[in-house]
Amino acid sequence: MAESDPRPNPAGAGGTAVGRVLAVNVGVALPLVVAGAGTEAIVMSAIRKHPLSTLHHPIAVGVHRLGLAGDEQVDRAIHGGPGRAVYAYPIEHYTWWNARRREAGVEEAERPLAFGALGENLTTQGLVETALWVGDRIRVGEVELVVESPRRPCYKLNAAMGYAQAVRDMRQSGFSGVYLSVARPGVIRAGDNMVLTPGPRQIPMSCLHQRSSA
Repeated sequence: MAESDPRPNPAGAGGTAVGRVLAVNVGVALPLVVAGAGTEAIVMSAIRKHPLSTLHHPIAVGVHRLGLAGDEQVDRAIHGGPGRAVYAYPIEHYTWWNARRREAGVEEAERPLAFGALGENLTTQGLVETALWVGDRIRVGEVELVVESPRRPCYKLNAAMGYAQAVRDMRQSGFSGVYLSVARPGVIRAGDNMVLTPGPRQIPMSCLHQRSSA
């Protein structure tokens, strides 16, 4: 996993600088082995993302109303669409997930998770879920994103993380990441600042997470 860089970045015109993008990740639909009740099945999933743009190679990735160029979603009932076009996840939670995988005895757990491991499009630094409210706007490069909802993980997260309690852990921890809609399309690069402009501030993300986990 690439090292994060703690250097602050200027906000630019309007809003407050709250962090930056460490990686832009995309994935295509591939077979995924899922286990349950003593059986295994193979399903198609694009949960496994790989970094397309990193701090070392900050290439531009197109962002349109329905997501990132080159990214796929299989189950559109719970992933994708205008209200879930982009999924962002904080690097701040990666250490916790690495520890949980080691505790669960995952074979590959000694190797740190790579960017995109949680299925996120944007691996971010400096902005966690508890600081966000529905309707907040985040400017990243020339793209403007709107905070919509926390992730409600499905069973495929267990397979991607390598142990059967990953969905439970995400729900109980609150480390859900956020779904974003695209108010202004454009391109995003790793290293781009994230500039936050508060929305109506009526519904905090933490409240929505509690409802979805109840």
